[in-house]
Amino acid sequence: MPEPTYLTAEGEAKLKAELEELKGPRRQELSVRLRAAIQMGDLSENADYHKAKEDQGFLEGRIQELEHLLRNVVTIEKNTSKEIVGVGSHVTIQEGSFPAETYHVVGAKEADPRNGKISNESPIGRALMDHKVGEVVEAETPAGKIKLKVLKIE
Repeated sequence: MPEPTYLTAEGEAKLKAELEELKGPRRQELSVRLRAAIQMGDLSENADYHKAKEDQGFLEGRIQELEHLLRNVVTIEKNTSKEIVGVGSHVTIQEGSFPAETYHVVGAKEADPRNGKISNESPIGRALMDHKVGEVVEAETPAGKIKLKVLKIE
């Protein structure tokens, strides 16, 4: 059985919108490009045709990837537990004397650390899972071990 893909409702909606865009307008646009390139004749030396075929391969690959992800999606509901960190939690943490930071724990396909979304599979996300406010967790990061205190769970 394939691994589930954890997504928030917002992340799932974005992937569905991308899939519709690729299967509709983008496929149509590529079809027009291919027809125009074929009409130019001599496909062996037709750079437009080769580029359009390459683009078609990428497009179809992305469509297959999105369909696979969406078939195995587990929608993350907002974590209502303010007791324990889980997928969907907004958790405020602090490392030593650094300023506190708040992160939304999401699935790997939706992670975007620069925008405050960390994966439950990342070193920090994995370390935070199932912990409570007040607990100190240790995460093994590429920069070494760090200790984080859980300040707040929403």
